Amino acid sequence: MFCPKCGSILVPKKDGSKRIFVCSCGYSDKNPEKLEIKETLVKNDSIDVVREEDEQTLPITDAECSKCKNKKAFFWLVQTRAGDEPETKFLRCTKCKHTWRDYD
Repeated sequence: MFCPKCGSILVPKKDGSKRIFVCSCGYSDKNPEKLEIKETLVKNDSIDVVREEDEQTLPITDAECSKCKNKKAFFWLVQTRAGDEPETKFLRCTKCKHTWRDYD
């Protein structure tokens, strides 16, 4: 629902026991039409891991594998936490394919 005065989106606000819609310009709709406010949160707990056939396109960095002690690994970045926190670096050994995270 949009403000008839300025065109901004109206936001819901409690006014005693009823809900009204208000705008930052000062407009308020005290008798809103039958509106339903819904919010859906979709949580994705899975993390995309790079397939072995895609490794050839990944950059290689110096990192020691805890399994085979190889000194080179492919790496990629994934935003696994909130948007204002740093990305998580994933590494995969170029020799034994062991995969781990680096939380720098």
